Amino acid sequence: MQNRRHFLTASAATALAVNFVRFPGDAAEFTMKIGTDNPETHPTNVRLKAMVDKVRAQTNGRLELQVFPNSILGGDSQMMTQTRSGALQIWCAPDNVLSNVAPIAAISNVGFAFNDAKQGFAAMDGPLGTYIRNQTPKTGMYAFTKIWDNGVREITTSTKPITQASDMLGFKIRVPASPIAIAMFKAIGASPSPLDSKEMYTALQTRVMDGQENSLAIIETYKLYEVQKYCSVSNHMWAGYWMMMNSAAKDSLPKDVFDTLERNMDETALLQRSDVESLNASLQPKLTQEGLTFNNVNRDSFKAKLRESGFYDQQKKAYGDEAWGLLEKAVGKLT
Repeated sequence: MQNRRHFLTASAATALAVNFVRFPGDAAEFTMKIGTDNPETHPTNVRLKAMVDKVRAQTNGRLELQVFPNSILGGDSQMMTQTRSGALQIWCAPDNVLSNVAPIAAISNVGFAFNDAKQGFAAMDGPLGTYIRNQTPKTGMYAFTKIWDNGVREITTSTKPITQASDMLGFKIRVPASPIAIAMFKAIGASPSPLDSKEMYTALQTRVMDGQENSLAIIETYKLYEVQKYCSVSNHMWAGYWMMMNSAAKDSLPKDVFDTLERNMDETALLQRSDVESLNASLQPKLTQEGLTFNNVNRDSFKAKLRESGFYDQQKKAYGDEAWGLLEKAVGKLT
């Protein structure tokens, strides 16, 4: 009896690890969770929730997806661990956080490489994106084909506007748990501290951090204008979200069900990109009304500082000639 109980317990644990559940009758044959760090109103979550209904209908109710926004399941570092273990099936992965287990993912975050999101999409939908996706299976996760938009990132502060690289000397800035973001701001002379997004508002409110860097969409949805005074338009980094799926969960789905999921994921990614573009176009006037003061940044001073500090040379060495060549083919010469 004891051995039987042990077997049943172990079997149940295995089922939970993959989180793949079969239901009798009319209930969903497969249920899977999607975790994101964005507030519920962010275009990513709005589009994901609409996608859930499409997938349910197109699979005749066989696949039920559940969206958990706003870091309900934990911060990105925790969701990454959960997705790799199978406790979470799909994670909306910021490329900079994904780089902790797939370093190549952060090549899209090389400082001042991309001028805008469209240039980023062209690279990620092309050979560079394929190169990145081919490196992810070893993490125990599968990357869906289309990257989602996390926006061009700007710097906000509570102390002073940032106009040139020298203004960042000693500046305490919150960054995501991203090795390349930490390296870039250190190379500029700032003092970066990695914090999960759910801790960001409090760190800014209590002045533990002088500022942070994010897209306008994140600045608005997280209401950072309540605890920041200035937004310096640096466009220092373009970032995306890769939708990552636990490999065992992916393999548990019949081919037709998975194909339906992947098709909808990629179609929804394009819709989300358009949403974020429209949102960003409207946000500067809105955030100005909320009290943020905007100013432009001398990007050349930052690029010069990054070259002088050896940042670009270090990144080229880290990513290798092939990946760096694909990046420079998309954005032009950096070193």
